[in-house]
Amino acid sequence: MSTLPKVAWIGLGIMGSPMSENLIKAGYQVTGFTLEQEKLDRLSAAGGTVAGSIAEAVRDADVVVTMVPASPQVEAIAYGPDGILENAKSGALLVDMSSITPQTSVDLAKAAADKGIRVLDAPVSGGEAGAIEAVLSIMVGGEQADFDEAKPLLEALGKTIVLCGPHGSGQTVKAANQLIVAVNIQACAEAVVFLEKSGVDLKAALDVLNGGLAGSTVLTRKKDNFLGRDFKPGFRIDLHHKDMGIVTDAARNVGAALPVGAVVAQLVASLRAQGDGGLDHSALLRAVERLSGDQV
Repeated sequence: MSTLPKVAWIGLGIMGSPMSENLIKAGYQVTGFTLEQEKLDRLSAAGGTVAGSIAEAVRDADVVVTMVPASPQVEAIAYGPDGILENAKSGALLVDMSSITPQTSVDLAKAAADKGIRVLDAPVSGGEAGAIEAVLSIMVGGEQADFDEAKPLLEALGKTIVLCGPHGSGQTVKAANQLIVAVNIQACAEAVVFLEKSGVDLKAALDVLNGGLAGSTVLTRKKDNFLGRDFKPGFRIDLHHKDMGIVTDAARNVGAALPVGAVVAQLVASLRAQGDGGLDHSALLRAVERLSGDQV
């Protein structure tokens, strides 16, 4: 019998499915629940156990991991008679890996404490590829002892794992991450259009740019998206729109000016309004092409 903690996993989307599978590969017993039957079938095929409800999934779990799109979904699965807090055992550790508002994380930690449940907010960066390869960056908010307990599990999911401060700190750092990523993708997209319209060999140009100071993880991960106009979602525009709302609102609350971030947030919103919300965030290239007079 494994001495590893029993894990309940709620949310098996683009990120959640490969992450849960990496836990199974690491020897964890994972019981999962999500709304899509095909995702449950995938978990079962990978060696996980399928639950018929949140309550069933979390009842015997030592650790509950959640990976859902936004604050409303976190609140929906956490609260209420059928939610995590009413059905997880006292002493369980809830690790929320969703990207939500810092205040939602703070409120969840307080509500969970009343039930004897400990909470970490642990959003991730690295996209679908990082989830598959188990090289995610994981930014954590919560208590040191809970972080220490969760770290072996998190090490099966990511490469850079850092406790950033008290509850909500992980979400604050994730908001900053999404600001940097969006601005970086936008800059890359503008460079791609500029290079192409100038008649330069785009692949050669991106290769040499990525070897210098302009290089970045964003360019490494998204270069082929730009070259092939492949916008299959690894991280959807819809979700980045949500995250830009989080960072602009949080920045306003603390009095931080985000002039470039505000412009990129509007560009993300415009792309979504034009029907591209389901595409990968590298599709910001389409917005720049439209602004440059191209038919997209």
